[in-house]
Amino acid sequence: MRKTRTATSANGFDAQTFLDSAGFAKRIVEYRRNEVVFAQGDRGDSVFYIQKGGVKLSVVSKTGKEAVVAMLGPTDFFGEGCLADQALRIGSATAITPSTVLVIGRTQMAKVLHEQNKLADRFIAHMVMRNVRIEQDLIDQLFNSSEKRLARALLLLARYGKQTKPRQVVATISQETLSEMIGTTRSRVNFFMNKFKKLGFIEYDGNLDKGIQINSSLLSVVLHD
Repeated sequence: MRKTRTATSANGFDAQTFLDSAGFAKRIVEYRRNEVVFAQGDRGDSVFYIQKGGVKLSVVSKTGKEAVVAMLGPTDFFGEGCLADQALRIGSATAITPSTVLVIGRTQMAKVLHEQNKLADRFIAHMVMRNVRIEQDLIDQLFNSSEKRLARALLLLARYGKQTKPRQVVATISQETLSEMIGTTRSRVNFFMNKFKKLGFIEYDGNLDKGIQINSSLLSVVLHD
């Protein structure tokens, strides 16, 4: 069962300082792995900020087919569509690992963005990077092979470029979810995961229950023509 608790600091944005200075109700929610943060069609009345863990954003078509549109981690905002009068959620958000999420009401968020320059700058930077990521994802889907798309997805999950370590452990994620992210079959994902493992690009045990260790050498797959 999810529970709320007091805020703690997160990289790039001090949630506790923000909450203390903003003068409104403090709400931090902890989600279990696979717990739904919000579902497609829910009312859009809050913006979310990930302090710890990870969240999957997905959309389900009228025929029931699910597509993963983003995998987010610490310091990422999501659910910001409500600030543009998006009354209902156009997709779902699900915790992919035990996660700590700051929940800010839509009205409160709009007010604070007007009043606090530091948060406004952080939020604008997030939105710009999100747009860049969407463009890159589209190019990746249109022009790259499924092998390259998988390698890029794993590097993004490892937050490559935001980490100084040459190796990074990614939280447990199923091959089915990876196949939804890159638009291919689970069997193809399994084939390439085994290939990456044999080449030493990644390390994991069987069903990925202990997570995946992503080595920076995986970048060679993305860069290779």
